[in-house]
Amino acid sequence: MDRFNGIPAIGFGTYPLSGAEAERCVATALEVGIRHIDTAQMYGNEKQVGRAITASGVKRDDVFLVTKVDPSNLGAARFADSVKRSVDDLGAVPDLLLIHWPPSDGDIDGPVERLLRAGEQGMAKQLGVSNFSPRLMRRAQALAGGKLICNQIEFHPLLDQSAWLATARELGLVLTAYSPLARGKCMEETVVQEIAARHQRPASEIVLRWITQQGVAAIPMTRKRENAASNLRAAEFTLTEAEMSAISALGSRNMRLINPSWMRSWD
Repeated sequence: MDRFNGIPAIGFGTYPLSGAEAERCVATALEVGIRHIDTAQMYGNEKQVGRAITASGVKRDDVFLVTKVDPSNLGAARFADSVKRSVDDLGAVPDLLLIHWPPSDGDIDGPVERLLRAGEQGMAKQLGVSNFSPRLMRRAQALAGGKLICNQIEFHPLLDQSAWLATARELGLVLTAYSPLARGKCMEETVVQEIAARHQRPASEIVLRWITQQGVAAIPMTRKRENAASNLRAAEFTLTEAEMSAISALGSRNMRLINPSWMRSWD
């Protein structure tokens, strides 16, 4: 499987899974061969994710495990303790620890400093951010001395994130795409369906290939075993330049699925 900055190209997102369903779906993802599992403090399922990994029989070193610090825990009084709880709940040090959202006031200096300290203290193997604008990516990477490896953002063909991708490449960051299928809306597009028919592939695989062919990792969530297995097969073929461009043209609609009212400028 392709890796970008060590991150497996296709992973498994766990939002909004909870309880026994979260544990079951992560177990299924691991059974079909997915080795990149994403969770977050905000999701409330770190314990279930950790249990599923432990019970899977897959070597811990073979699983790339990601979690994210909740916005309410970014302050000096709560950051370190929240990360320690995540490590305890997961039963393992995460391979990648992210700041889930930038603070609402846009002041990232303190949170990035605390993120670096968590890494230095062995609470995470690698570090990154999530939902950071190009401007904040630059600031965060400068504060971190180039140590950040990832920015996780909403990324799919219906949303033009070319500025984010260009900035990430400039800074040596990998983008990870959440909501990579736009909750199914991408597969409804005529151009995607036509390309899928040409390749004799499900439309979901076409979209995931469009993402990963740009060097962006993707973490689709599914409750179905057959879909999890299909997602991995997106690595088995290549889209032509014309097909990539045709899908990219859909981004002019600039549809965003997740945009909290307190989020600062996406400039």
